[in-house]
Amino acid sequence: MTQTSPIWHPFTQHAIFPKMHPIVAAEGAWLTDADGARIFDAVSSWWVVTHGHCHPKIVAAIQSQAARLDQVIFAGYTHEPAERFTERLLARVPDRLTRVFFSDSGSTAVEVALKMALGFWRHGGDGRARIVVMENGYHGDTVGTMSAGERGVFNQPYEPLMFGVDRLPFPAPGAEQATLDALEGFARTGQVAALLLEPLVLGAGGMLVYPPWVLAEMAAICARHDVLLIADEVMTGWGRTGTFLACEQAGVAPDILCLSKGITGGSLPLAVTLAREDVYQAHFSTDRAKTFFHSSSYTANAIACAAAEANLAIWDEEPVLDRIAAVSALQAEGAARLKAAPGLTNVRQVGTILAADIATPAGGYMSDLGPGLTRFFADHNLLIRPLGATLYLMPPYCSTGADLSSCHDAMAEAGARFG
Repeated sequence: MTQTSPIWHPFTQHAIFPKMHPIVAAEGAWLTDADGARIFDAVSSWWVVTHGHCHPKIVAAIQSQAARLDQVIFAGYTHEPAERFTERLLARVPDRLTRVFFSDSGSTAVEVALKMALGFWRHGGDGRARIVVMENGYHGDTVGTMSAGERGVFNQPYEPLMFGVDRLPFPAPGAEQATLDALEGFARTGQVAALLLEPLVLGAGGMLVYPPWVLAEMAAICARHDVLLIADEVMTGWGRTGTFLACEQAGVAPDILCLSKGITGGSLPLAVTLAREDVYQAHFSTDRAKTFFHSSSYTANAIACAAAEANLAIWDEEPVLDRIAAVSALQAEGAARLKAAPGLTNVRQVGTILAADIATPAGGYMSDLGPGLTRFFADHNLLIRPLGATLYLMPPYCSTGADLSSCHDAMAEAGARFG
């Protein structure tokens, strides 16, 4: 069953997709639609679901918290769920990250990071204001994060609002040194406040992958020139690349870290931006003008924080990394198979993420193949939402070999049909 409604859906051209698909229930890695059909959630409902839909421990935490305290202003007040979650989170991140600022989405987490970086340099008297980013990056849809992301069809109408940034070439295989040299050139000017990047995998830019050693070298350049390193782990965090944080694989401890998506296991919106102590201290003053002026009405919502703490309790008490390793191994097997599949090219895999491109002139995100591919996978009862002509899987960690094998089969069939 499909239906129309007055709702304006995100990233949806309603002239092409006029009817939405009603979902009435979810459990584990599967969705159930209004007709009772089961759909495998191969992209974790936009990369947020980690342990599986409706995990009993997270559901119980939400129910319990909702009956005690739902919401309280977070300026001048605090509550136990936020304090407990913060304590658990700080035990899992690099020691240099000592301060946690709450917000409610990946975009706002990155906006907060940019404002922290600029405030750090402004209040310290240096006044650095340049931001360096990587081409093909995506950091969100607010004005600041659009400015830091790749320019194109996503944000063309909003160019008058956007500020300039310095861009590094993507470190494609064999061209990594050009990226490092460009960063060195920007950094040595003494004007760069921060480097903002997605560690190891550029998500919405096409699941583009680069090696840990490049990330380590970029971090070293930043340290050498006192440039703040902002790691946007909104997508790559929470185990997606095989480790809790992608930065771990490079031995990198960022100066500012952005987390969202998997933070509540996929149940409720929440985000955090973590910072090293001196970034916080630059704003700590009896001069009220140095206050960090950022908030949202639902900052650190108590119910969302309870869900986030339950999520971290699952990480602490259950073999989550073993499940991630198992899914990663299944994805590696799928990648090996798809490399031989006709019609597919540039097959790549990092941790639980598997991606491949249709071997035809793609045209990027706006490829005409996109709508047809989306319908193709929907007909197979798979929630796989291609990025233009790029197919990818980012499944929940409870996915089985049979689940993923059906996805690999469908990707191979899509390559043969559309490639």
